[in-house]
Amino acid sequence: MPKILVVTSGKGGVGKTTSTAALGAALAQSNHKVAVVDFDVGLRNLDLVMGAERRVVYDLINVAQGDAKLHQALIRDKRLDNLYLLAASQTRDKDALTEDGVRRVIDELRERFDWIVCDSPAGIERGATLAMRFADVAVVVANPEVSSVRDSDRIIGLLDAKTEIAENGGRMEKHLLLTRYDAGRAARGEMLNVEDVLEILSIPLLGVIPESEEVLRASNVGTPVTLHSGVSAPSRAYADAARRLCGVEVPMEIPSDKKGLLVRLFGRRAA
Repeated sequence: MPKILVVTSGKGGVGKTTSTAALGAALAQSNHKVAVVDFDVGLRNLDLVMGAERRVVYDLINVAQGDAKLHQALIRDKRLDNLYLLAASQTRDKDALTEDGVRRVIDELRERFDWIVCDSPAGIERGATLAMRFADVAVVVANPEVSSVRDSDRIIGLLDAKTEIAENGGRMEKHLLLTRYDAGRAARGEMLNVEDVLEILSIPLLGVIPESEEVLRASNVGTPVTLHSGVSAPSRAYADAARRLCGVEVPMEIPSDKKGLLVRLFGRRAA
């Protein structure tokens, strides 16, 4: 059954778009047919991270409003035949997106893809609520700092109140993706450690992405980090996170403050 995954955050700049591209590519590498959809109307960064900025002709709003067919707007990745991008509009306002229009696009995507990964704008505005509206699964992206975690807690509340699945009496499947984690700084008390974040947010841990220049290098050349360097620590962490989304039991590896050492948490979940 197709799954609609929203990648969301309360605070901007936490690595949400990078995570959308990395998870989408990792799922496609596992032989799933994947569409990544940019809901950040007016900014449109997912196409840059995917290396497809020059190939955008039609966008999400064009399809939602019936000005273009879905097949005209979908951009197939040059590296993976089963990975596609639906870009956001850079020239329109978020109010141009309607719930009915988004529903039509999502319903059509469900017929074609195994995973639809929605890159939500940060915050709680209309674009963010529409991105999560029809989701089955949510990945909440947070940095290990108080402001990011506090804003993520607010997003979790919206997922449990403003989504269609919640309004129908269901419960959204939610996961935490902790990005830009520096074990040394966490050990010195300069940022929250993993246990602190899990205690505050109380949702299952999907993965911990270590702070690394490899992520920036991949973004600068327009390649998801999972395709740019399969052996780097962030790439491995994103690949493991994608496998967990598919139900595979993968031991959780968390960087420790001792160089080269990983702490393995088997089946670690939040309360």
